[in-house]
Amino acid sequence: MLLLYEAMNPDIRLSQLNSWLANLASKWSLTLESLAPASSDASFRRYFRVESTQNGPHQSFIVMDAPPATEDTKPFIAISELFDQAKLNVPLVLEKDIEQGFLLLSDLGNETYLSALNPTSAPKLYGDANSALIQLQLASKPGILPEYNKELLSRELNLFTEWYLNKHLYLELNSKQSADLAHIFELILDNNLSQAQVYVHRDFHSRNLMVTGDNNPGILDFQDAVYGPITYDLASLYRDAYIEWEEPEQMDWLIRYWDKARKAGLPVPPEFGDFYRDFEWMGLQRHLKVLGIFARLYHRDGKDGYLKDIPLVFKYTRKVAERYIALKPLLQLLDTIEGIDRPDGLTF
Repeated sequence: MLLLYEAMNPDIRLSQLNSWLANLASKWSLTLESLAPASSDASFRRYFRVESTQNGPHQSFIVMDAPPATEDTKPFIAISELFDQAKLNVPLVLEKDIEQGFLLLSDLGNETYLSALNPTSAPKLYGDANSALIQLQLASKPGILPEYNKELLSRELNLFTEWYLNKHLYLELNSKQSADLAHIFELILDNNLSQAQVYVHRDFHSRNLMVTGDNNPGILDFQDAVYGPITYDLASLYRDAYIEWEEPEQMDWLIRYWDKARKAGLPVPPEFGDFYRDFEWMGLQRHLKVLGIFARLYHRDGKDGYLKDIPLVFKYTRKVAERYIALKPLLQLLDTIEGIDRPDGLTF
């Protein structure tokens, strides 16, 4: 498999990776010829799986290739340790070469939540995800992770304007639309920053959660974790860009989280209605950002695989904009994007 992969994708980093693994082969009983692509993500990182002949927990490993010019492995290493201390199921860093950007990781398997979720499995899988999230949030301490502050949240919102509206849709806002959108962004930020602050994975969704036999779920792609709003990871999970559930199902799982979080002593609002509003406004920030990111991945990075996910993210965005009267200017902008002509956007 490796020779075929090399023939189809010759690159110098793969040769460097092979050389690095060769030096570890004896220690970890690696079968070097088994090296094969495992996955990739929206970054420039690549992941490979390599088999091992040793007995015990490590019969295969994941190898991360993170080019130092574009990726920094140090946050991944630090947050892996932090989340492991919180008793979460994360890949352990077994070997590292920070200078070259190579990591040897424990393998959490190949069954993602996205591949396993269905109406029968969802209650158990989401229940486990809720429990893991509460476990992470209970471990939170200020000053450990970067703050998800106004500057960062604002920069993310601006991706919507720059990449989705301007670059993807070729839509230039007039002065009134620009002012209205700036005001909407301020309303969103006011809500987000008023929420209780906890550890935030920042991409806690079905592609980054693995189904595992013990301590489910396995959690991946946590290197961008921050200290921020308590509903952020819930918005990632239940308003997932890659799988859609009806609102009554979302609310059922959210109520279960909210009730368990209150009993655990987490600072969630005492009224579920207030909590749900926070969840929706946090989700709105995320989805405006994601629309920008998916557009940027296509136009800047040449990755078109995320374009098919834009309609669902747009649907989430519109649904929240329709619900709250304060978001009426955003709804009108979304109407413009979709070519909907109506005298007054419906809100309630």
